Amino acid sequence: MKRLSRNLSVLLMGLVIGVLVSVGASVLATKQGETGAERLLAANQVSTEQALKDSLPYQELKTFTEVFSTIKQQYVDDVSDETLLKNALQGMISGLDPHSSYLEPEGFDDLKVGTSGEFGGLGIEVTMEDGFVKVVSPIDDTPAQRAGIKAGDLIIRLDDTAVKGMELKDAVAIMRGKVGDPITLTVLREGKDQPFEVVIVRDIIKVPSVRSRILEKGYGYVRITQFQKRTGEQLQDALEKLEKENEAPLDGLILDLRNNPGGLLNAAVDVASTFLDGGLVVYTEGRIPSANKKFKARRGEKLKGVPIVIMINGGTASASEIVSGALQDRGRAVITGTKSFGKGSVQTVLPMQGGAALKLTTARYYTPSGRSIQAEGIVPDIELDDSYQISEISEDKKIEGLKEKDLVGHLENNSHDEEEPSSEDSKQKVEDDKKDKSEPAEDKTDSEEKGSDSDKAKEDEDETSKPIKPSEDFQLYESLNLLKGFHIFGKVHSGELR
Repeated sequence: MKRLSRNLSVLLMGLVIGVLVSVGASVLATKQGETGAERLLAANQVSTEQALKDSLPYQELKTFTEVFSTIKQQYVDDVSDETLLKNALQGMISGLDPHSSYLEPEGFDDLKVGTSGEFGGLGIEVTMEDGFVKVVSPIDDTPAQRAGIKAGDLIIRLDDTAVKGMELKDAVAIMRGKVGDPITLTVLREGKDQPFEVVIVRDIIKVPSVRSRILEKGYGYVRITQFQKRTGEQLQDALEKLEKENEAPLDGLILDLRNNPGGLLNAAVDVASTFLDGGLVVYTEGRIPSANKKFKARRGEKLKGVPIVIMINGGTASASEIVSGALQDRGRAVITGTKSFGKGSVQTVLPMQGGAALKLTTARYYTPSGRSIQAEGIVPDIELDDSYQISEISEDKKIEGLKEKDLVGHLENNSHDEEEPSSEDSKQKVEDDKKDKSEPAEDKTDSEEKGSDSDKAKEDEDETSKPIKPSEDFQLYESLNLLKGFHIFGKVHSGELR
């Protein structure tokens, strides 16, 4: 063991020394030449050698090998080299900021599922109850719904594995799998005396990130739960559906981004573009040229001239803040609620060997006016507490939720207020699942539940138009009243009510 540790330490230091020796050898060989060109080349190589020496942390590398060797020799239990090096990698990356991380293959797969909104599974939203998996709801047009699974069913066995005592995430992992593979669920249903088995064949499950309904005649409501690859497309479909249900153009729209943890940067640009007629949406700046980009809206906005209210809260983060900030800066929407989370950084996902990936913070983003919301958040135009009993909560009793500024190691705010971005125009590539590409993706916070087959928190079922009560959703109630006021004011301004 001591010999192995000593050899590994020598190997690590030897790797560093070997690079320098190879450079030095090249310099020496060049010095043997007599021409001016060769002397110039030699001088350049000497400069390269010195730069390499300056860039390599000799003392830190020596300390690392000493610590590694000491652990291998003296730690109470035997630890594999693979475990130690993996822990070193994770520590090195996690120490940068709260959103950079090293993803094991399983974690990388989960990230791709979250951002694509597609996976191989059954199509049920689930929770745990009394130690069993309880079906919250089957997703429309999925294998589970077609097999007759109903809300309230208790799943007590997955194939031959008993569910009792199992963690929800482990049950979800079993239910997911390769498309075309069957799984047998043993189900308890109210009204039936005995458990029964249901065989379901896994299929591609597409989880919608956009929900919509008519609140009152003329006023639509759109809820975006996360920014996925197809969110922009789903938003377009939702708006068309609302106008069809309303049987007339909308008089106003509420866009609900509360507790939306973010998602893909390009999906946020797609959503903002829906309500803008060209112009800047967001721009990013980083250390490398490829991180400096400007994102502009497409021409041809939807709902032109229709007032929009965006609802946010402390759980509104990242891509949600891009949309809110862009529409606020451009004067296209009024923001209600409480200050948002304040995550103003962009992560790039870099696939690594063996199916792992590095999620690295590569840029800060800025709203059209040059604001960085990093550790600051979006400040609403009209503050509304999302608790309906706002009048009963005194200022000294209000407790703010965790924000970006509260996270250890968060990036500092580098605001460019009122400063025109100088970076060149560029389009963000839409993220796909190819592992041989670097894929920009907004980091997800921990606010989303891990307790469903779709890895999505259960939303309320879409409802038909009915009056909204303050006791049900105070912020929505007041936002709708505000929207009505904008509509009436617009009529007065245009002379329709004179």
